[in-house]
Amino acid sequence: MASLAHADPLPSSNATTTYHRVTVDGVGVFYREAGPKDAPVLVLLHGFPSSSRQFDSLIPLLATRYHLIAPDYPGFGQSDAPDPATYTYTFDHLAETTNGLLEQLGLKKYSLYLHDYGGPVGFRIMLKHPERVQALIVSNANAYQEGLGKKWALIAEYWKDPRAHPEVFANFVSQTATEQRHTAGSSHPERYNPDTWTDEFAHLSRPGQHEIQSALLYDYRNNVASYPAWQAWLREHKPPTLVVWGKYDPSFIGPGGDAYQRDVPKAEVHLLDAGHFPWDEKVDEIAALVLAFLDRQPR
Repeated sequence: MASLAHADPLPSSNATTTYHRVTVDGVGVFYREAGPKDAPVLVLLHGFPSSSRQFDSLIPLLATRYHLIAPDYPGFGQSDAPDPATYTYTFDHLAETTNGLLEQLGLKKYSLYLHDYGGPVGFRIMLKHPERVQALIVSNANAYQEGLGKKWALIAEYWKDPRAHPEVFANFVSQTATEQRHTAGSSHPERYNPDTWTDEFAHLSRPGQHEIQSALLYDYRNNVASYPAWQAWLREHKPPTLVVWGKYDPSFIGPGGDAYQRDVPKAEVHLLDAGHFPWDEKVDEIAALVLAFLDRQPR
């Protein structure tokens, strides 16, 4: 009788992801952690309408050599979603809470990985504490007018008068839009796990979420107004920068990725055959680029 092949069990190691929850200024904040505690720190800041869960496939690939912290903002994922009457949902406040978490964890130096809403959160932290930022990684986190896709013209009308354009917000949080943030433009839709957007839409459908997300969409106008200040910070500090950008993202289009080289001429820019969540299709390629980039930085 032939013997049955078997695989040795995978040992537990410092690369194993763990899940935590702490209180920051009265708000419960959830975060994922992985990698050796004595390794350089990489903070991953997620996008809309997701959470730190969006990095699930990327974290194990990076945690072999880096200490990863991936928080959920208030109102997202497993963090508390306080009533807007008690917590003001602005990007200033999300950044303040996220920075409070990093300080509570005692993180004095770190690199930042920014995606989507992680851009405005991360830039606010960088402007407040430039001395802490060792390197910058950007995936479809926009800081330039030329990176805004066509839909932002409609959103600009919403900013002028939200009550006159309820259809803009309704579309923004619709099931169709939630799916298309992942799949739009892809020539390989079979690679996408539909649980990703059905879970995101289920979160958007929770009581109170529309009030939270409409406040943040309205506040996003202040991010666009802050682009010149963010660009000036990049020109002044010129952090080592890696851009790994999904080029068929209809929301934050490819020129937004290229534009980082205008202010950080030595930025390494890769426009990938991927969408708004580029690791949905290119996680191995992105991990290889990130590891090679971080390995080149001083420790």
